[in-house]
Amino acid sequence: MLKIYTQNYRLFKDSRHGIERECLRVDKKGLLAMSAHPASLGSALTNKFVTTDFSEAQLELITPVCANENAVLDSLMDLHLFVNESLDKNELLWPFSMPCELPKADKIPLAQYGNSREGQRKTVYRHGLGLRYGRKMQTVSGIHYNFSFSEK
Repeated sequence: MLKIYTQNYRLFKDSRHGIERECLRVDKKGLLAMSAHPASLGSALTNKFVTTDFSEAQLELITPVCANENAVLDSLMDLHLFVNESLDKNELLWPFSMPCELPKADKIPLAQYGNSREGQRKTVYRHGLGLRYGRKMQTVSGIHYNFSFSEK
C-alpha cells in the first residue's frame, strides 16, 4: 500500500495549479455596474491577471501558475485585495455565481478591449456569445481550477 501511495504522491508533488475567478462589479444597491472597466485595474486586453470576461462589469481574476495549493490561494487573495482597493468606492464585487439583478439583456455592456484588431475581435466574439446563449446567461460567474501534472 505504501508503494502505491508513494508512486501517486510523486505524480502530484510537482503539479501546477491556477485559478480563474469571474465576478460581477455591482453598485452599492447591488445592481450591475454600468461603468467601463476601471482604468486602475489596467488594460482588460493586456493585463494577464485582471481582465474582463463577457461583460464590462464581469471581472476575471487570473492567478499565475503556482507550485502548490497554498500559493495559488495566496495569489488569489492578493488579486482580490488589489481589485478591492482599485475599484470605485461606489462599487463592490458580487460574491455569488448567479448574477445580481440585471438590466434588460440588451443593456448588459459587452466587454470592450479597445480599437486594435485583437480588441475588436474579442468584443465581436462576445457579441456572438450573447446572440447564441443570451447575455443574461453569460453573466453567470464561477471559478475555473486549472491543474496540470509535471512533465515527469
